[in-house]
Amino acid sequence: MAVFITGVAGFIGCNLARAMLERGEEVAGFDNLCRGSAANLEPLRRRAAFSFERIDLADIDAYRRALGALHARSPITEVWHLAANSDIPAGTADPNVDLRDTFMTTFNTLLLMKELRIATLAFASSSAVFGDRGGRKLSEDEGPLLPISNYGAMKLASEAAISAALETHLERALVFRFPNVIGVPATHGVILDFVRRLRAAPGELEVLGDGNQQKCYLHVEEMVDAMLFIRAHARDKLNCFNVGADDEGASVRFIAEQVVRRIAPQARISFGAGPAGWPGDVPRFSYSIAKLARLGWRPRQTSAQAVSRAVDEIAVQEGAA
Repeated sequence: MAVFITGVAGFIGCNLARAMLERGEEVAGFDNLCRGSAANLEPLRRRAAFSFERIDLADIDAYRRALGALHARSPITEVWHLAANSDIPAGTADPNVDLRDTFMTTFNTLLLMKELRIATLAFASSSAVFGDRGGRKLSEDEGPLLPISNYGAMKLASEAAISAALETHLERALVFRFPNVIGVPATHGVILDFVRRLRAAPGELEVLGDGNQQKCYLHVEEMVDAMLFIRAHARDKLNCFNVGADDEGASVRFIAEQVVRRIAPQARISFGAGPAGWPGDVPRFSYSIAKLARLGWRPRQTSAQAVSRAVDEIAVQEGAA
């Protein structure tokens, strides 16, 4: 009996797989290695309870053959669908990126789960489904949901497809609305971008926007812990939870200052104009995690503490002393 993870070579996927293996579970995963990295899987491949195949989930025929063979060898008890395009600007430039890598991977996963009679799905959604609420604290019953990025639109469409599948073949769904998840192995995101740019040009760090963008940040270890807690304790057929820090978030200005402090203390920070960093960027958001707190889980770190920790981890990852 195995747990199946899509996007297993990605930042969150490899951390989730490691946590499950440490709990004694058998884990199998697919990834097209577009955003994820085979290097992220090296520590996992030494474990007999882990298996991996490079599969493009948007290719339904290849996906069907590989998942059917996997299920025949070791019946899949639940699917954790993390595969998606994580580059919001790329999806803004070309909407086909999110259609293919975010929505169609969900659609194909649901189709194959129906064919193989796999009844439980856990899905990595996003705060991007809410759109721009002007910094208002977001709760799970917020509506209408009006995303401003193609990424958010395809995550919301995926949530809708999962809801419909619960009426036909799914027995249980867990929907996690992620905040900005940070830590290592970092593959993208503002901290990694700042670290790399400052190491390349240590005299100045240019920041998109005025630096007042403020968002919720959660370390990946806490994100994985929360997901596994929800899996163990949530009892509804559809379980949708905001997962994040219990605060108003951290600003881009704070992140830039932390990276400069760690990488190049003499560097000058140069800010742009306007509140948004790029088209589709939500400048400010904070989560209500009251629903998750009622279930019994709370984060141990604030957004600022998670950022400071991740800056140090990513600096080491990138070779900074």
